[in-house]
Amino acid sequence: MPAAAVELLNVRKTIGGRHILDGVSLTVHAGEFFALLGPSGCGKTTTLRLLAGFDRPSAGSIRLSGQSVDGVPPYQRDVNLVFQNYALFPHLTVWRNIAFGLEMQRLPAAVIATRTAEALGLVQLHGLERRYPHQLSGGEQQRVALARAIARQPSVLLLDEPLGALDLHLRRAMQWELKSLQRRLGIAFVYVTHDQEEALTMADRIAVMHGGRVLQVGSPAEIYERPTNRLVASFIGEMNFFSGRVVRVEGATLCVQWSHTVLRARANSEVRIDPGESVTVVVRPEKIVLGRTPLPAYENTLAATVEETAYLGTAIRHVVRLDDGHVLCVWQQNLASQPQFRPGDTIYACFAGQSAHVIEDPPPCRT
Repeated sequence: MPAAAVELLNVRKTIGGRHILDGVSLTVHAGEFFALLGPSGCGKTTTLRLLAGFDRPSAGSIRLSGQSVDGVPPYQRDVNLVFQNYALFPHLTVWRNIAFGLEMQRLPAAVIATRTAEALGLVQLHGLERRYPHQLSGGEQQRVALARAIARQPSVLLLDEPLGALDLHLRRAMQWELKSLQRRLGIAFVYVTHDQEEALTMADRIAVMHGGRVLQVGSPAEIYERPTNRLVASFIGEMNFFSGRVVRVEGATLCVQWSHTVLRARANSEVRIDPGESVTVVVRPEKIVLGRTPLPAYENTLAATVEETAYLGTAIRHVVRLDDGHVLCVWQQNLASQPQFRPGDTIYACFAGQSAHVIEDPPPCRT
């Protein structure tokens, strides 16, 4: 198991009686690209500020490289923070912006020059040393902010939605550059984002946050394929939900009575679910196959009518209504061999039991 670069131990942050963070415990391994993902107000930026030392937790403890940093000021922590707005000094050149933090550390001039040049090379900015921030593109400014942060050689780099101000094309290009940079540096990145695709693309592991709590931690595949609760399933991509009751357990497969149909879906191996329990079957839109007749290869087959179709280039998005009125979203890859469907067509929505996943319904609220 890799050493822990960051540990949050039951951290709480309360402001004016409101719980911004409510018992957050996380471990980020050394050399790991770790994403904090969630909607606005979920507590992810507050978590980053606590790690940087700009705020103090109301309760709990924070460790960096195994050492407690409770009460340690920001300038004494072995971390650096890249802001969303870059926070570059407009009156300083690229070189001076990068060297500024090293100068504040009163390092020898030769060390400052070496580290600044190395940081420029890592972010591919050689030749722009004499330019000022207003002479740079958004992507170049973002690189300067990164170079300034890594020049100090922190053990952990904190990034607060650093690509948020970039257009979509540049944002995607910078995602791959950031991931490549992190691998070359070999240090832990803690990356805050509300963009699901960004987290799935870049992170080794993701913590999904909501309401000041961590709902699930796992690899991108685990978070996407096996969400542990409805909030995670709803937030990460599109999802179809079928609420029902377990009628049989067949090994790793649960048979769930939904409407007038028994659906087959795989169980969560970490949770014991018995017959009679209320559960929700979830299935991703791309896991559902449409056919003009039932498809025998799939355990689950539901009669439906196409209501809407949307051409998205790489895929066709269908909205279909089942016989009982339930609405599903279905993604169909844009292949010449795929059958074409139009609104009003009577079809069958089919999916394998292994493509569906069961999550427990939350217990009823007590009054």
